Amino acid sequence: MALMPCVALLVVGAELPVGNQPAPVPVSHFPDRLHAFVWRNWELVPAERMAEVVGATPEQVAALATAMGLPAQPVIADEQRKRSYITVIRRNWHLLPYAQLTRLLGMTDDDLAFTLREDDFLYYKLGAHKPQCEPIRYAEPDAHARAGEKWIREVVKRHFPGGLAEPGEPLFQFVKDLSATPTPDNGLKPIASPRFSPRYCYSYFAPYGDPLLEPDLDPYPDGYLARLAAVGADGVWLQGVLYRLAPYPWDPELSQGWEKRLGGLRDLVARAKRHGIGVYLYLNEPRAMPLPFFERHPELKGVVEGDHATVCTSTPEVRDWLEESVARIFTEVPGLAGAFTITASENLTSCWSHYGGAQCPRCAGRAPAEVIAEVNAVLAAGVGRGSNGTARLIAWDWGWDDAWAADAIRRLPKDVWLQSVSEWSLPIERGGVASTVGEYSISSVGPGPRATSHWAVARECGLKTIAKVQVGCTWELSAVPYIPAVELVARHACNLRAAAVDGLMLGWTLGGYPSPNLEVVSEAGEMAMPDPEEAMMRVARRRFGDEAVMVVDAWRAFSKAFAEFPFHVGTVYSGPQHAGPSNLLYLEPTRYKATMVGFPYDDLDGWRSIYPANVFTSQLDKVARGFLPGLQRLREALSKADGDDRDALARELEVAEASYLHFRSSADQCRFLMGRAQATTDRAPGVKEMREALTAEIGTAVRLYHLQRRDSRVGFEASNHYFYVPLDLVEKVINCEDLLNELGGAS
Repeated sequence: MALMPCVALLVVGAELPVGNQPAPVPVSHFPDRLHAFVWRNWELVPAERMAEVVGATPEQVAALATAMGLPAQPVIADEQRKRSYITVIRRNWHLLPYAQLTRLLGMTDDDLAFTLREDDFLYYKLGAHKPQCEPIRYAEPDAHARAGEKWIREVVKRHFPGGLAEPGEPLFQFVKDLSATPTPDNGLKPIASPRFSPRYCYSYFAPYGDPLLEPDLDPYPDGYLARLAAVGADGVWLQGVLYRLAPYPWDPELSQGWEKRLGGLRDLVARAKRHGIGVYLYLNEPRAMPLPFFERHPELKGVVEGDHATVCTSTPEVRDWLEESVARIFTEVPGLAGAFTITASENLTSCWSHYGGAQCPRCAGRAPAEVIAEVNAVLAAGVGRGSNGTARLIAWDWGWDDAWAADAIRRLPKDVWLQSVSEWSLPIERGGVASTVGEYSISSVGPGPRATSHWAVARECGLKTIAKVQVGCTWELSAVPYIPAVELVARHACNLRAAAVDGLMLGWTLGGYPSPNLEVVSEAGEMAMPDPEEAMMRVARRRFGDEAVMVVDAWRAFSKAFAEFPFHVGTVYSGPQHAGPSNLLYLEPTRYKATMVGFPYDDLDGWRSIYPANVFTSQLDKVARGFLPGLQRLREALSKADGDDRDALARELEVAEASYLHFRSSADQCRFLMGRAQATTDRAPGVKEMREALTAEIGTAVRLYHLQRRDSRVGFEASNHYFYVPLDLVEKVINCEDLLNELGGAS
């Protein structure tokens, strides 16, 4: 989540957004775009579908794959395709025009337009422009293409002598593992943590867009709920869009399937209750509507942004609809634990949600705090009516301007809970550069002054308080199930005990893996005298038995290293740490700007934000090198363990090593780009730096390839799906070898 400008998607009917339509980035390490298309989709899309898209036969597509050294295509189940559509969109964004992309995905234009807009700002993550790609058509490879195939095949054989079909975990194996019913003797026992409640988090693998319509994509299977309860969670959340959960009076077509969604929600609430877990809805309402909507309903129109406008909450009929819809949901789904709101930024909602209320004739005379508090009060009234007062409304102050936030808090009903990002505005210094934390930081231990101030105002008004923290992982690194900096998490939890907050939101869409991190927070909440060391030791003993001391040593080392992360909100969204070694490199600048956790490209200036390039690189290097003693300690523990403890330690080591490889790669990518810049004026040293970085990247990509083959959790995050799959890491090796050849020939 970020404070972001409104992006006009220009979705009218079946029209898809295009932006300024730049030229796509090159794929010069492949013989042509057809070969790149086959390579990038081989693990994700059946050959039959690929063939249909490019006008080939499945046999012709398979022949291209074989010629490049790819193994036989794995079986690609329907469930995998439903869980990986964002991965497919991202890898084809620079290859296919929309007409072929929708065909590859099996979507209509309207389906894709909705996905780009509503699936956690996907279009923004893709850069808010669609590269202008020419259609890819099958053609029999010519002599040049055959030579390219042979070269790729040789590179693959040299770096992967065992081939690319090594045994391991298929993609999404972790979903099956987490969904399986725990065995009676596995020690799963819920942690009470009475001093923090609620303690709610998001699913590690839920589809973000519309999970209640897909029963085979259950966001919270029973086995997973049991595992969350065992690490101390007592709540889970999922997105709720009101016009999809209750009838929309002004355009009933938008509400198709609302009864089925509520049925799915009822089932989830009942199942979660059996595990002692409550279900919360995320409400970001009322959603803005396309401008043609207001040709029929001009009386509802508020602030205009791009091709959408607000459904103005200063009109009584809109407030009535908000309250009635929420009341209906909570009436028809008894047992819902509550809802939380974001009422400033994210989607355009009320006229003051993006601070532009002065443009609305009704809202211009009203203060932002008045409108924002009123929206929360209306939603709270609906929650109270529908649940007979048993559910809670949590008002999140995310994006509230400091100039009026306190006023908004004072205007909230007394039964509303106030939620603040714990670490927001915390002052930090990394590499001699002073800054403050926005959010999404495990490396910075809160709480910070903003949250502390807002909680104090809330308590003065008799409101309960919640700290929003990132416990498992953050946008500092999201491609692992959790960042094993457990000491930092334990210290933060103990600090929140001292701050006397009532509850915890344990993470946004990332961080919901049932990890030691989640468990140590609950331990800190349960202890009479919270102590980070004791909380870590309790968790380590439970998970790793006799080797607990060495594991805690490793967690301390990872925490010390991670505290060096060069945090800035620009870095966490734009940096290369999520893609890691899968991010491709280029001899010539692409001119593309890094996108929000989508494409890092080669935008070093965007990655480093406020940090000088050498400081930024040095800090990433400190993080990577700082992980090494912890990795060694885990390897020592693994060598002494046996049985289940050994299996658990092996999985812990995989997470830690994957984290290390992402930071190692990020530093080496920076070195390559600094060398590229230097080579324009001082060629020999610059080329040397580039070659060394490319060689290092090859080694890192190979190591991560084997690790991801063993551990399907690596590379995945719920709202982005897989940032990369194993063949992307092989492509990076091919990319680096191609660049080394270019540099060798030119130096």
